[in-house]
Amino acid sequence: MEIVKYIVLILYAIVCVALIILATMQTKESSGASGTITGSSTNNFYEQNKGRTKEGKLKRWTIIFGILFVVLAVVLGILYVM
Repeated sequence: MEIVKYIVLILYAIVCVALIILATMQTKESSGASGTITGSSTNNFYEQNKGRTKEGKLKRWTIIFGILFVVLAVVLGILYVM
C-alpha cells in the first residue's frame, strides 16, 4: 500500500506543476467594461473555432489537469486515512 501512496503522490506533484504552468500560460479573456456595455458578438468564426486554437487547447488542458488535481487530492486523502 505504501508504494501506491508514493506513486499517487508523485502523480499529484506532476499534475500540480503542470497545472501551474498551464494556468500561467493562458491569456486574459476579459473584454473589460467596454465589452460589458457594448456587448460582444459570439457568432463569429473565431468564437466558433476557438477550441482549435492554442488558447482553446490550453483552456481544455487546464480543465483536464484541474479535474485530475481534485481527483488525486481525494484519492490521497483516502489513502492517508487508511
